Amino acid sequence: MTPNETLLIPTRPVRQFIGEDRFANSDLKSWDDVKPLYDELLNRPIQNADDLKRWLIDRSELESYLSENFAWRYIKMTCDTANEELVNSLNFFIAELQPPMTAYGNDLDIKAISSPYLSQLTDEGFAVMVRGMKKAIEIFREENIPLQTEIQTEERKYGAIAGAMTVTIDGREMTLPEASDLLQVTDRSVREKAWRKIWERRYQDHDALDGLFDRLRTLRHQVAVNAGFANFRDYSFAALGRFDYTPEDCFNFHSSVADAVVPLLDKLASDRKQRLGVEPLRPWDSKVDVEGRPPLKPFGTGTELIEKTITCFDRLDRSLGDDLRIMRAMGHLDLESRKGKAPGGYNYPLEEIGVPFIFMNATSSLRDLVTMVHEGGHAIHSFLTRDLLLKAFRNPPMEVAELASMSMELLSMDHWDVFFDNPDELRRAKLQHLESIIETLPWVATIDKFQHWIYENPTHTDADRRESWIAIYDTFADKITDWSGIEFFKSYLWQRQLHLYEVPFYYIEYGIAQLGAIGVWRNYRRDTEAGLEGYKKALSLGYKAPIRDIYAAANVPFDFSREHIRELMAFVWEEMETLKK
Repeated sequence: MTPNETLLIPTRPVRQFIGEDRFANSDLKSWDDVKPLYDELLNRPIQNADDLKRWLIDRSELESYLSENFAWRYIKMTCDTANEELVNSLNFFIAELQPPMTAYGNDLDIKAISSPYLSQLTDEGFAVMVRGMKKAIEIFREENIPLQTEIQTEERKYGAIAGAMTVTIDGREMTLPEASDLLQVTDRSVREKAWRKIWERRYQDHDALDGLFDRLRTLRHQVAVNAGFANFRDYSFAALGRFDYTPEDCFNFHSSVADAVVPLLDKLASDRKQRLGVEPLRPWDSKVDVEGRPPLKPFGTGTELIEKTITCFDRLDRSLGDDLRIMRAMGHLDLESRKGKAPGGYNYPLEEIGVPFIFMNATSSLRDLVTMVHEGGHAIHSFLTRDLLLKAFRNPPMEVAELASMSMELLSMDHWDVFFDNPDELRRAKLQHLESIIETLPWVATIDKFQHWIYENPTHTDADRRESWIAIYDTFADKITDWSGIEFFKSYLWQRQLHLYEVPFYYIEYGIAQLGAIGVWRNYRRDTEAGLEGYKKALSLGYKAPIRDIYAAANVPFDFSREHIRELMAFVWEEMETLKK
């Protein structure tokens, strides 16, 4: 932003129903602070369709405030997992506020669904919201409230365990993301040393992570049984509102990826082995440049990362860059890796102010650049939906949310010269990212199929789980990489996947959205203006339409058949071949 530019920071002030600024800066120390507002909603007479619409808006505002209060507790805790006060603050919300919120939420759903005026709400979005309410009522069980509280408390332990993991290499203590950068150095002995250090450190906590997962699996299965489901997988499909596809569709996705993508993975690994001149190809050889060039370094600091990302987004559409400027001005970015931060990265929507927060663990790698534009895509989605009438409209399903982020990875790629002045480095970065797509789809299939097995077999032992993991992993991994002598590390690769612990069954969305993102990118390549407009149009719908209709708005099919995946992979492969020339 130049000195002559003015940045308008938007606000969504808490509505009159909440009591103006009564809670704006409140720590929310007691359920009694909000209980009267829930009681008012529950007891308020609704005498016509306008009353019902006003009631839904007021409920949305209350839930938006509480959502943002939880969000800040979560954000602060993940930024400093070792801070006991922050951990306790989050746990207080989970233990003391969420249980009554859940019970009241069900009562309010019933009140809405029972209203004789519901059929008169014919504006776009209400039908999608109502079907979600009906499903939530169907699966609600009061006895599950304490179990869900216990589950959330247990889930938070994963971040604390993983966030405390560091390694010391050549006298320097590093976080695991920092140590992972060494897997790109050209000295093979350095890569092997770093890889072994990382996995030896992960292995130190494998028993603790196994025990944590066992507790989560048992609790989740009980929740499913209480709600009348055979297993937690079937319960999750209902709870996640998966109206547009079934477990059988997921199985078809798995087999389609095995048939259409894994052979390409084998080609990439075989080519890597030949070009590196190694025998055999080992896990620590997977990230190094095959021509012996040093690792790509698209930025130096978190400040440089956001500045360059803003410039990149400006080139797509100035309004997209402005969204990130607003976040920067408001301090809604925590980008650099440090000891004590939770692993991973996220964009957290903030429902009241409407300006999200991006968290990540950047060092200086291409992976971090991709994470930044990925989370930036989520942020754009938050801005495009911030003014929709109801919270339900502003919270699309993950298949749509990930379409926003994964499409942005590819849309922004044509402007990565902001990060790479050297044309050869730019081509190299693009090629690496396209190769990562071929790697991503099999990994998504691996994690998703593993989850289906886990919850279809809720009484499995740790040994059963390792055996199943290896069988599934081998189905989707390349057949070239040699794991001889380090098989015990391979048995625990799944423990690095945060989603298995914290957001179960949230992973197939990445695969579905990756296919959609390739379609968005192909549209953009064919017609830049129409492709970007379709992308923004789809995201602007929020969750006012079914998933298939949102994908259709972006002019991409909601399709993960073998034939469609083959077609998309042919497009990606052709782009890769062009970059190699």
